[in-house]
Amino acid sequence: MPSKNSRRAAITGLGSYVPARILTNSDLEKMVDTSDEWISTRTGIKERRIAAPEEATSDLCRVASIRAIADAGLKPEDIDLVLVATVTPDMAFPATACLVQDGIGAKSAAAFDLEAGCSGFLYGLAVASQFIENGVYNHVLIIGAETFSRIVNWEDRNTCVLFGDGAGACILSAVEGDWGVQSIYLGSDGGGGKFLTQPAGGSRLPASAETIRQRLHTIHMNGPEVFKSAVRIMAEASQTALEKCGLRPEAVDVFIPHQANIRIIEATASRLHLPMEKVVVNIHRYGNISSGSIPIAMDEAFRQGKIRQGDIVLLAAFGAGLTWGASVLKWFKQPPSNQV
Repeated sequence: MPSKNSRRAAITGLGSYVPARILTNSDLEKMVDTSDEWISTRTGIKERRIAAPEEATSDLCRVASIRAIADAGLKPEDIDLVLVATVTPDMAFPATACLVQDGIGAKSAAAFDLEAGCSGFLYGLAVASQFIENGVYNHVLIIGAETFSRIVNWEDRNTCVLFGDGAGACILSAVEGDWGVQSIYLGSDGGGGKFLTQPAGGSRLPASAETIRQRLHTIHMNGPEVFKSAVRIMAEASQTALEKCGLRPEAVDVFIPHQANIRIIEATASRLHLPMEKVVVNIHRYGNISSGSIPIAMDEAFRQGKIRQGDIVLLAAFGAGLTWGASVLKWFKQPPSNQV
């Protein structure tokens, strides 16, 4: 719950960026033993974006960040903290957030990365809101971004069809009144970490000819276990976040879930008794962008007029770790001036 003083944390700017290259299900039919029907039926995905060879995660972040800062009516120098949620950083160190901080000219900002898989954006929102509510910072730039195309095994039809590249960013700012973040609930179960992992590249299995031969630097996933856990936990996390601020599911105006699988999204909405008309879905266009999926969907939904000032917005995610989280927002940001 937010602190009892009048200082609250609310989203004041949004921005996103997806690479130009589109990889369709038909394209994948030429690469692996799969079909558009198989992918669409099981995941809801029709296409995904792929970063250009010269584009790294920080490059995607930079474009999304510049758009979010401009949308908030701020200058880069106004940003107090840059927080990047990603599992595909440019490199082990320095932090991708530091590269972004330098690239956008946020000279006054601290910067660090946060890794919580597909739940990363919500973990970042939780961290940033504490800095805002406690008076430490006034404007925090939160970015969720991935370049999964660099760590996908393009010969594994069970995983290569799922993931895409992109970045979503928001500015979280101090505001007065009862706007913004109403509650946040986070959770984890490290015992399930083995179900979704990139085994090599760290201190456990440093890069070697053998790890490369075994493709241990790519995504390894136990799909059935992840699916089973996601359906249950996303609904439970959402319900807990709503209870923390005294609301019931019927109070939700807009639900923005992590875009991992259309069946997970539909099952979560059903468990919360939310009609799909209230659910933001863009998985068919982008696939799973992990920590980038919620901020990208939120940016698009807002610009399409699906989120209005005063709306109760529910966010929920589940990802590697295993991690999960949910947050309830009372929407502060007004529609763009050119929007009806």
